[in-house]
Amino acid sequence: MSERHPALARLAPLVGRWTVQPKVQGLGAGWTNFSWVEGGSFLRQFSDAEPPPASAPRAWRENNPLPTTSLIGLDDAGGEFTMLYADARGVHRVYRMTFGDGVWRLTRDAPGFNQRFTGTLSPDGDTIDGQWETSENGVDWRLDFELTYRR
Repeated sequence: MSERHPALARLAPLVGRWTVQPKVQGLGAGWTNFSWVEGGSFLRQFSDAEPPPASAPRAWRENNPLPTTSLIGLDDAGGEFTMLYADARGVHRVYRMTFGDGVWRLTRDAPGFNQRFTGTLSPDGDTIDGQWETSENGVDWRLDFELTYRR
């Protein structure tokens, strides 16, 4: 690819290695790395951490998705991104994604298990405070967990 599409360039603030701390009692920090692949056509996110300790909530120990890999691509007709996600449990998901004005959003509409993520990038670009929410019906949402990304 000779030149990255200008819309993909909006994702540049994500590029690099981040420490990721879920705000869940008993869980330690992990890490994620965003890097360009295929000559800048896609942004790859790879995340991992040490296995959850015995002090972590049982649900986290039994459903640990790490490592995870996501590929973010662009639909240039509408300027929206798509994230393809896969994890160690064999889970595969597709998210719609936007990133602009310091706000990162992911949404997934799936029968019985809708998800959304909102992350806010700090003015210095070194922190993202985010939260995942879930909904069975796509109307009534509940907080799943919060997390912080730090460079």
